[in-house]
Amino acid sequence: MLERPSRDNCAVLVGLDLGQHGYSESLEELELLARSAGIQPKAIVRGKRPRPDASLFAGSGKVAEVRETVAAQQAGLVIFNHDLSPAQERNLEKAIDCRVIDRTSLILDIFAQRAKSHEGKLQVELAQLDHLASRLVRGWTHLERQKGGIGLRGPGETQLETDRRLIGKRVKVLKEKLAHCQQTRENQRRARAKGQVLSVSLVGYTNAGKSTLFNSLTHAGAYAADQLFATLDTTTRRVFLPDAASIVISDTVGFIRDLPHELVAAFRATLEETIRADVLLHVVDASNSMRESQIGEVARVVAEIGASEIPEILVWNKIDLGDVLPGLDRDERGKIKRVRLSARTGAGMDQLRNALSELATMKNPLDYRQPLAHTAGA
Repeated sequence: MLERPSRDNCAVLVGLDLGQHGYSESLEELELLARSAGIQPKAIVRGKRPRPDASLFAGSGKVAEVRETVAAQQAGLVIFNHDLSPAQERNLEKAIDCRVIDRTSLILDIFAQRAKSHEGKLQVELAQLDHLASRLVRGWTHLERQKGGIGLRGPGETQLETDRRLIGKRVKVLKEKLAHCQQTRENQRRARAKGQVLSVSLVGYTNAGKSTLFNSLTHAGAYAADQLFATLDTTTRRVFLPDAASIVISDTVGFIRDLPHELVAAFRATLEETIRADVLLHVVDASNSMRESQIGEVARVVAEIGASEIPEILVWNKIDLGDVLPGLDRDERGKIKRVRLSARTGAGMDQLRNALSELATMKNPLDYRQPLAHTAGA
């Protein structure tokens, strides 16, 4: 990946209050996303509108304020905390005289930096191409005239048409390679099913501590860091429990509000580890003041990928950062509802292992199914 000029590492963030819930929290998250991408936020421009402007998303006065802020901060990038249309991006770049990206582009950039495995790189490239396809005109507005027969260009094709055709061919290749990866995963799942091994998948909001918990359970040494989307590649390990039972546990990519549809679609093969799991461990950052909304957002994505019927246990992680004590909570029927622990210090990990042992010895883990809408409460 090419290094950005130093000026491009400095950005002005823009967030408009359109009357939606969680405006302040969303802006805080945008700042974390920017820092996770290696970008230094220099200023945040806020505003309020009843609805987005069709041409500039923000009003002309607010755009002028952004332009002045960019000049004052000597920033080389503007990041909108919204999804922008290709036309809005072009118009904003002309008005501000600066590169402009939206929230989806920022998340895609982070994913491109984080992907390590062959499959992860394929998935990120597919998502990038899907996002790029509608924005090709940005780079080729001066070439939209007929030029045939040069290089890879077909007879009578414009440069724009050539790029779209080549992107289409690359997308087809990527989907075929991902289908092969998916088949390999399916074979592995069938082998586990024959062995009657309980399959457990970790889900949760990004930076909730899933990878740290995964490492604590499996001693796998998976990459874990205090940053958004530290983990993209699904890792699966067998865990041997105290009563000689064993399970297979998978660490998956974290979710986030307004997760781009391109990423959900591209990572569907990886997320099938979640769809095919017997039990979900929903990891929550107990120290985060926004945990309730994060739980709701994870429930929404879990439903979107078709995993809402899978039994779920809440795992309140990072209790060492607050005043929550380790322990295990059950509902009125005696079913495990939540485990409180710290994957970093190890407090409460024995309760989680005991809970997993209990599930592994059950004839039907579906008895633990709980409506997702009822799992958010304390």
